[in-house]
Amino acid sequence: MDYKGRQRRLRESLPSNRLDGLLVTHLPNIRYLCGFTGSAGALLVSDAKSVLFTDGRYRTQARAEVQGGKVVIGKKGPLAACAEWLRANKSRSRMRRRIGIESEHFTVAERRRLAAMVPRDSLLRPADLFDVILKMTRPGVKESEVAAELEYAARKAGAEGMSFPTIIAGGTRSSLPHGRASEATIPSRGFVVCDFGVILAGYCSDMTRTMHVGRPTSEARRIYEAVRQAQQAAIEAVQPGVTAGEVDQAARKLLKKSNLDRYFTHSTGHGVGLEIHEPPRIATGQEEILHPGMVITIEPGVYIPGKFGVRIEDMVVVTERGCQVLTPTSKRMIVL
Repeated sequence: MDYKGRQRRLRESLPSNRLDGLLVTHLPNIRYLCGFTGSAGALLVSDAKSVLFTDGRYRTQARAEVQGGKVVIGKKGPLAACAEWLRANKSRSRMRRRIGIESEHFTVAERRRLAAMVPRDSLLRPADLFDVILKMTRPGVKESEVAAELEYAARKAGAEGMSFPTIIAGGTRSSLPHGRASEATIPSRGFVVCDFGVILAGYCSDMTRTMHVGRPTSEARRIYEAVRQAQQAAIEAVQPGVTAGEVDQAARKLLKKSNLDRYFTHSTGHGVGLEIHEPPRIATGQEEILHPGMVITIEPGVYIPGKFGVRIEDMVVVTERGCQVLTPTSKRMIVL
């Protein structure tokens, strides 16, 4: 396995994400990057080195398995060992400034614990802008204010601009598939659809997440879960040789089981590149074959007029054996 090559490619991606290092905590990802197969570990990759943190149970195993990095054994667990190492190396390590985390696999509680242990001038950063939305979205705040803060953070982080006018649509406005941010305020209870993307090096990105303000009803939870499952089914259908229509059908089939397919009123996705909408169109009856290297969105949604809407969207790249999600922010239902 070319573990050093995998770490090198990750290392090369750090500057474009404005990161000095990435803390990898998901065990399958740790194994992919360095070969470690233990049940407790954290891998810190910077522009200069890689360090695997684990505990005494894996002292011998880690040193035998880990390739391309140093092994540090901690007494109080991997995260505590990582924090201790960062403090000890503060004066000579660039990683004290911006440390990326895997937002899909790193809980809020874990992030807080680690933040309390690392040097004060360290900054733990998810690899996306979704935290800005979570911080801003609360009852009484205008949709346009949420969008403005998001767009400011994007430009400050190095984006050339937004891929399209940001969509922030709360309450009954979430039932509008393209409800651009308005002067309406975030409701005290209901869904909020957030669809945004940035332009970097000329290329566009696109992602949608839907959160809920206040306690959701059982119906709201049921519909959110149906959309999440439909989106996952479509992602799993993406692979070389299948047609765009087959991917679309995978999402619609799941929604039909929940009698929600009639509320899915647009295509499942589209190509993304130098333009925000490019071929192929991931829609019913589309016969274009998917090939490795294509970048498409997967974005099923349910929109009940006058009530609410839910959409979940990721960008994926078609690979030789399937696809890779490029926007891995958690898709669990977030209740604010």
